[in-house]
Amino acid sequence: MAISSMSELREAYRPPAARAHQKVLDRLDGHARRFIELSPLCIISSIGADGRADTSPRGDPPGFVAVLDQQTLLIPDRPGNRQVDTLQNVLFNPAVGLLFLVPGMNETLRVAGAATIVTDADELAPMSIKNRPPLSGLRVSVEEVFLHCGRSLIRSRLWDPDARIDRSAYPTYGQVLADQINGADAVEIDASEDEANRERLY
Repeated sequence: MAISSMSELREAYRPPAARAHQKVLDRLDGHARRFIELSPLCIISSIGADGRADTSPRGDPPGFVAVLDQQTLLIPDRPGNRQVDTLQNVLFNPAVGLLFLVPGMNETLRVAGAATIVTDADELAPMSIKNRPPLSGLRVSVEEVFLHCGRSLIRSRLWDPDARIDRSAYPTYGQVLADQINGADAVEIDASEDEANRERLY
């Protein structure tokens, strides 16, 4: 049976602990700021004009997301596939959800807010890597912040070296695309990706 109402949902789950609500902040406190300073990976969720949800990773050296003040973050956008899915989405719906991860930590930091796209050269210049500024930035006005418990990452064993797969268990990027795109060449795609990962990360 599919759950279709809040009352049915609450019948299936115990009430949340009081601290589940109490821990939700409307600003970035010192602990949140420190978490973001340590994080090399931020996952962004957004919603497009068609109502479809999308999730996209952003990664750079730890602290790559700038904390401008207790209400504002700036996330650099580096060269990629140029589909600009997230950027297109926030033009229609500025609501975003962010999930920050820190290698070795099981807790994650969740942030919700409203995003705008910025291209001001002076604002983006401090985020340069190898003298290359990001193509744009997402300025996020923070509305909710909270530390998420570590049970999901503990269950997943994400940081456990013994849980790493043998890479041969899954095809290469090129092999997957060659199966999905008529006429695509796996060897050519993998070579192109390798070159881009070496020479064009920034």
